[in-house]
Amino acid sequence: MSAVIANPTPALTLYQQLADSVQTLIERGTLRPGSRVPSVRRMALQRDVSIATVIQAYTVLENRGLLEARPQSGYYVRSRPGLLAPEPRMARPMARPSEVGVSDLAAEVVNASAEPDFVALGAACPHHSLFPTKKLARLLGAAGRDDPSLIGRYAMDASHPPLCREIARRYLQVGTPLDHDELVITVGCTEALNLSLRAVTRPGDTIAIETPTYFGILQTTQALGLKVIEIPSDPRDGICLDALQRALETCPIKAVLLIPTFSNPLGACMPDARKAALYELLATHDLPAIEDDVYGDLHWGDRRPKPLKAWDTDGRVLLCSSFGKTLAPALRVGWCAPGRYLERVRRLKFTNTVGTPVILQKTLSDFLRNGGYDHHLRSIRRAYREQVQRFSTAIVSAFGAGTRISRPQGGFVLWVELPAGVDTVRLHQDALRHRINIAPGPLFSVRDRYRHCLRINCGLPWNETIEQAIATLGTLARAQTSD
Repeated sequence: MSAVIANPTPALTLYQQLADSVQTLIERGTLRPGSRVPSVRRMALQRDVSIATVIQAYTVLENRGLLEARPQSGYYVRSRPGLLAPEPRMARPMARPSEVGVSDLAAEVVNASAEPDFVALGAACPHHSLFPTKKLARLLGAAGRDDPSLIGRYAMDASHPPLCREIARRYLQVGTPLDHDELVITVGCTEALNLSLRAVTRPGDTIAIETPTYFGILQTTQALGLKVIEIPSDPRDGICLDALQRALETCPIKAVLLIPTFSNPLGACMPDARKAALYELLATHDLPAIEDDVYGDLHWGDRRPKPLKAWDTDGRVLLCSSFGKTLAPALRVGWCAPGRYLERVRRLKFTNTVGTPVILQKTLSDFLRNGGYDHHLRSIRRAYREQVQRFSTAIVSAFGAGTRISRPQGGFVLWVELPAGVDTVRLHQDALRHRINIAPGPLFSVRDRYRHCLRINCGLPWNETIEQAIATLGTLARAQTSD
């Protein structure tokens, strides 16, 4: 009787061997999330295989969820959500409107971010190396040489038409038709928000905001004497519409102010269906909405999300944004598309700052018109995405069990929820002694919420100094839980 011979295990093909080899490097941390793997041609030379073999191996790794292909850029190690901490939890609704009180903590965070020897993880300020500063400097110099009078006269007009046309053209590309003459150019997005709030409210009025929210918004509402009611926001989908509806039915709310696209600090992006539902809710209650769209161009996906303004059929959305996070922070050029409140915003702009320097507006319009902006945006989006992925991996590793972290799909900030025993205000003070600056959670609420949370600025190119700073923060946080 002949023996039964088992079928031998088939030998792995060359591309499967290569795929397994690269996977091992990823799992050991040699190739980290967000890092670029060798190009197809370089890998073929390194491993002495054909280009077709490398392409097959990379396709296998894509199917395994380990690599992702980026157009005109190559293959990158994919951030795997299963290895990350859970997402932050949504806050509880706020029962009634509250006076806004912003402590000196905000100024402390901003001032420390300006110190050159600090690791600036606090203020949401990208590193200057990410911007085309040399090209902008040349355009600024050319604008002054071509027309020196731009330096010697007041900017009496609210807006520079060529820049307004470029901004309107860009919004048209994402399904948001705007007339160029309905734009008011402002001194950054901060002035746009300030003018919009003044146009639709009076001191003592109540507005609805999402929570947590950017602390600069809280500072502005405090300066204008407004009350706020905080509406919980989901870490992925944005403001909770059910909670907002209940607040509108029980409180005398005069306006809603929110960041629907890649909110700060959560990074949430409202899906189109939720933006449409939000607009219907606003129309039902006949309320204006002030939309901060400053992060809208910093999407990581294939297309830019539409702003809430895209659903505006009767001018109730005041769209605010700037080039501060995408192109030129120091030039402080922003805009407002105030809809039905245009004339009111124009008058307020004149009494506030008269006008925005035309030489700065011309510099930016020249940059946009020459076609360099889209190329730059592709570059800075890749940089932000890679940096957020690296920061995420390091934070999860440094802070350990009990940590929750946001998973934005755009922008460059992360919201980190630590175990309940960690006080991030104390962590902030401890970190300052190590020349590290963070933004503690209480900054992002009108009440003393989020004391165990913090926001991290990922707009800094990754290096050993940042890696060590994250590790130090983790050590300091864990020391609190062991006290």
